[in-house]
Amino acid sequence: MRPSLRSTRVAEPAGVRIPDLSAARRIHVVGIGGAGMSAIATVLAEMGHKVTGSDAAGGPVLSRLEHLGIEVHAGHVPELAAAAEMLAVSSAIPDDDPEVIEASRRSIPVWPRSAVLAAICAQRRTAAVSGSHGKTTTSSMLAVILREAGWRPSMIIGGDIAGVGPGGAWEPSGEWIVVEADESDETFIQLGAEAVVVTSIASDHLDHYGSRERLDRAFVRFIAEATGPSVVCLDDPGAATVASQFAERRAAGGGRPLITYGRAPGADVRIERVELSGDAATFFVTERGLSRGPVSLSVPGEHNVLNATAAMALAVAIGLPWERAIEGVAAFRGVARRFEKKGTAGGVTFVDDYAHNPEKVAAALAAARCGPRERVVAVFQPHRYSRTEALWREFGPALSEADVLIVTDVYPAGEAPREGITGRLIADAVSASRPDAAVRYVETLDEAEALLREELRPGDLCLTLGAGDITGLASRFVGN
Repeated sequence: MRPSLRSTRVAEPAGVRIPDLSAARRIHVVGIGGAGMSAIATVLAEMGHKVTGSDAAGGPVLSRLEHLGIEVHAGHVPELAAAAEMLAVSSAIPDDDPEVIEASRRSIPVWPRSAVLAAICAQRRTAAVSGSHGKTTTSSMLAVILREAGWRPSMIIGGDIAGVGPGGAWEPSGEWIVVEADESDETFIQLGAEAVVVTSIASDHLDHYGSRERLDRAFVRFIAEATGPSVVCLDDPGAATVASQFAERRAAGGGRPLITYGRAPGADVRIERVELSGDAATFFVTERGLSRGPVSLSVPGEHNVLNATAAMALAVAIGLPWERAIEGVAAFRGVARRFEKKGTAGGVTFVDDYAHNPEKVAAALAAARCGPRERVVAVFQPHRYSRTEALWREFGPALSEADVLIVTDVYPAGEAPREGITGRLIADAVSASRPDAAVRYVETLDEAEALLREELRPGDLCLTLGAGDITGLASRFVGN
């Protein structure tokens, strides 16, 4: 349904009100440089819409979009908003943004990211992957599996996939779209997904939800409203709890069964005989009494074994044979910023990972310790004051597995500072969790670099962790 031109900034949809994308439109994307918004902009352009965009700063993402024929600008460009039929805005864009103000002045509808994503999903059968961690990698694995099988899926995923390219792609002849479904603001339940995966549920984004109970209810609804198969991790306590809640709801009112996966004895798709190395993993799965495998991965870590099992289980649930799913996941080579090798210098291997909550951090460190490393030297940049305030104690045990740890100050991601909330809280939590831990707190990345240059020695793996600008730290050593 196309919104009335009397509306300006349209309220978050309840799964019904979405923009009309059935005909080519002029769409201006505000906040186009973000991973999710750049993928949406790419898909909109490939669908045939005339797309323009702006972001607070320039960079490689904007350059890539320009090469696709999208007019992009760094900074505010109200004239582009004035020339559009609708605006698509990132959740980080405030109501007083100059382009939003200009659109409102001209009665041009302003749609949130979630509504635009839902409108795209309405054009295809949708497989949506959500969870507190693992959703980017799992959705990427699923997309690669379906591509390798010749299904030609479209995709909107917040990361660049090795050997494939950016996570936004539109395939005119494909039947499915694979979507990384963001749970942070509750909009993942608005996608109208047919098939869903839940990888994990942690006490994150409680600044939005207010309580863990409300977060859990949102995931139950995500599962319940899927019209096709649902795949849920039984090894993750949060996901297992939601699976149980869904089972109770289903028993009371009927509905579809769900598919569970993991090492847990009761899992429908059970992981067995796992062998991990520094750069890879192999394992088998048992499903309906039949052993499937071996499954070979070119990415390390127990967490990636779980991610691969989720992707294969959903691919099989929507019609792919197990053999093809196993072949497809073997072709997966990784995602940018997910245990991404940046290079070597002075005998030190540099790896960058987007991990920014305790579970992700622990998984990345566990993967780092699989290989024949002399030491794992980690640098962690906390992301958001709200997350640091809520979870700093939990970061203590999660980060304590590093041989040497440097913690920087908080990357704000647009948030205002909060009194007493700094990276020092996390460094102190690590020391409390492991009194003999070699941990240092510094305020800036420049200070972290100086410490690394004193500390690193041949044979080390240097792991940078965080969702902020820490991703550029490795390039100061390896030059790319």
